[in-house]
Amino acid sequence: MPVIWLGDIMTKLIFEKSKKGTDGINLTKENINFDFIDKKYLSEINDSILPEVTELEVMRHYKELSDKNFCIEKGFYPLGSCTMKYNPKVNEMLAGLEGFTDLHPLQDDEDSQGALKLMYNLQEALKTVTGMDAITLQPAAGAHGELTGMMIVKKYFETIGQNRKNVIIPDSAHGTNPASAAMCGFNIVEIKSNSKGQVDLEALKSVLDDNTAAIMLTNPNTLGIFEENILEISRLVHNAGGLLYYDGANMNAIMGYTNPKLMGFDIVHINLHKTFSTPHGGGGPGAGPVAVVEKLKDFLPSPVIKYNGTSYFRDYDIKHSIGKVKAFYGNFSVLIKAYAYILAMGKELKDVSANAVLNANYMMNKLKQYYLLPYDTKCMHEFVLSGEWQKEDGVNTLAIAKRLMDSNFHPPTVYFPLIVHEAIMIEPTESETKERLDEFINVMIEIAKEVKSNPEEVLNHPKSTPVRKVDETLAARKPDLAYKSIH
Repeated sequence: MPVIWLGDIMTKLIFEKSKKGTDGINLTKENINFDFIDKKYLSEINDSILPEVTELEVMRHYKELSDKNFCIEKGFYPLGSCTMKYNPKVNEMLAGLEGFTDLHPLQDDEDSQGALKLMYNLQEALKTVTGMDAITLQPAAGAHGELTGMMIVKKYFETIGQNRKNVIIPDSAHGTNPASAAMCGFNIVEIKSNSKGQVDLEALKSVLDDNTAAIMLTNPNTLGIFEENILEISRLVHNAGGLLYYDGANMNAIMGYTNPKLMGFDIVHINLHKTFSTPHGGGGPGAGPVAVVEKLKDFLPSPVIKYNGTSYFRDYDIKHSIGKVKAFYGNFSVLIKAYAYILAMGKELKDVSANAVLNANYMMNKLKQYYLLPYDTKCMHEFVLSGEWQKEDGVNTLAIAKRLMDSNFHPPTVYFPLIVHEAIMIEPTESETKERLDEFINVMIEIAKEVKSNPEEVLNHPKSTPVRKVDETLAARKPDLAYKSIH
């Protein structure tokens, strides 16, 4: 009998719960004449292979499966670099208002004043947070924002008659940074970090020339460390004629304390699904607005939302626009949630960053006695440990992550950034209480002790998950998701 293993509970497949003749719902006992439907839309197969179960059994089956999904409402989600904070449910309710859900994206501006006003106000708020002068809400995700930013860089240099080809990227950068630049035809120039985990100024100087188009940075960087030489980096790149691109993935650490404009950046993308508490969505939808300084505003995607003193409108007349980057103007429901979050927080956005940084430093200092801390300095909103000590006893970082899954914690990001061997990247966010942080800290300490006393037991996890030990490579590349009769 085919089954799904849910920890210690064996669950039959929906096909195995099927009983011939059972209906999910009965609308009528009358025979229905389907002559009104074009024959090309009707199946010629009379015996469809579908399960026959009651509506209630269907609901119970999928509820049982969904209970095995991990989510922020179920437990702590310390996924470094992803800022998996809690998404307030009131924002979901507001995004579901009929005035928003019933509005078609192709309606005229005069029929869409409420939506346009919301987006305009969100633009202004994001400009305040970033310090930038102009913005687009179109990009549908962080990486999409990166691509948009690199397209702006390319169009800018083409417009001023320069054929710059190189984009500088530190070795601690997010993996999408080089991909986004390469997709726009740029050459990637990697520079190494220094002993502090920051940009090595001498390495930067050695690659700057009149072929430098931009440098892509996030600050704090992927190690959770603030680039203390950011103003010097900005000066060096600008003196070489290049632009500075800010990856906004780590903006949760700096709101209200500084901004990309003050650091000298020219372009920034903002992950609304990270910093401004909208759902990540399993690959989408997200939102990655891109903000720019004054000299780049004429290169933004068209249209941009503007206000003429009496009404809001979409302006398509942008002199050097890179064109549209999305069919409609952004993922609107995500924009609503982000705006609701900003309104609810107000000036307390500064406290968001303060609490996120406090939580991360608290956890880091509690755990660095048990796990190697490669860069022992104050962190910002996240920090990176290493499992090198545990690996010496035969337990690698992946095994530690698997062990955590049996304690109702989602594993942190592992093996990233690549400059830290056996990396364990932890980001608590501001959403979690001290009690929850202590629970995670205690489990991590217990795992470290287990590695010393009984490493084989640690390697035997997870035990309570639907699927236990798998070949990670084959599971990702060749998943077997088809129903098969097993006798």
